[in-house]
Amino acid sequence: MIAPLLLATRPKTLPAAIVPVWVGCVLAWKLTGKFSLPLALATVGGAVFIQIATNLFNDAIDAAKGADTERRLGPQRVTASGLLSRRAVMTAAAVFLALAIACGVVLWQAVGWPILAIGIPSLYLAYGYTGGPFPLAYRGMGELFVILFFGLVAVGGTVFIQTLVWRKEALLLGAQVGLLSAVLISINNLRDREEDSTTGKRTLAVRFGPKPARVIVWMEVKLAAFLGLVWFIFELPWLVLASFPMLSLGMRLIWGALTMPEGRGMNRLLAMAAGQLVAFAVLFHFFAVKL
Repeated sequence: MIAPLLLATRPKTLPAAIVPVWVGCVLAWKLTGKFSLPLALATVGGAVFIQIATNLFNDAIDAAKGADTERRLGPQRVTASGLLSRRAVMTAAAVFLALAIACGVVLWQAVGWPILAIGIPSLYLAYGYTGGPFPLAYRGMGELFVILFFGLVAVGGTVFIQTLVWRKEALLLGAQVGLLSAVLISINNLRDREEDSTTGKRTLAVRFGPKPARVIVWMEVKLAAFLGLVWFIFELPWLVLASFPMLSLGMRLIWGALTMPEGRGMNRLLAMAAGQLVAFAVLFHFFAVKL
C-alpha cells in the first residue's frame, strides 16, 4: 500500500508548495533581517500537507467522475487503476489535512487570526479544487487558483508569518511564483485536452481550444519575467536577475508549448516547467543573500 500511496501523493508536484515558502522566507530576511526556523518549518509543513491532500482528493474524485480514463497520458492514477480504493485515498487525504491543521495551530499561536483567514479557505480548496458544488478544476479556474493560492497567498502569508507585516514586495514575488506555478497546470491541461473534453472537465484548454491554450503558457512565462523588472522600483535591482530562467529555459518551454503536438511528449515540458520554478527560487535565494 505504501508504494501506491506515495504515487498518489505526486511527489513531483511538491516544489509548487515548497518554493513559495522558501522564497517568502528569503524575502522576509532580505527586507527585515528576521527569520524563524520553527515558523518556516510549520509553514512549509502546512503547505506540503495541503498539497498532498489536494492531490489525493483529486485522484479519488477524478476517478469517481470518470475523468481519469484509459486514454490518460500523464502519470498513473491509483484510484482509477484500482491500486487503492477510493475510500483509502480519501481517508489518506483527510489524514494529511489533519497534519496541515496541526501546523496551522502552531502558526495561529504565533501570529494570530490572519492564519485562519489564509488557512480555512486553503483547507477547503484542497477538496474544492476538484470536489464540492463548484469544483475549480472543472470550471476552467485551475490557473487562477494556482496564481492566487500558490503565489500571492502562499508567499504573502509566509512573509507575514515571518515579519507580522504585509509587504508589497511579497505581492510582486507571489505573482511571479504563482505565474510560474500556473505554467504547470496550463501544460498539463493542454496535454490532456482531448481526454478532458470527453469527461466534462472544462479547463481553459478545453474551453478555448489548443491555440489559445498554447498562448496562455507563453503569457504566463513572459509576464513572470516582465514582473521581474518591478524589483527596480523596490530598489532591489539584483533580484531582477532571478528572472534569468524565464529568459533561457522559459524560451525552450514556450517553443515546445507552441509547436509540440498534444500528447505524452508534453510530459517533458512539465519537467522543464518544474525546473524553471526551482531555478527561479535558487537564483532568487542566491541574489537576495549574496548581494
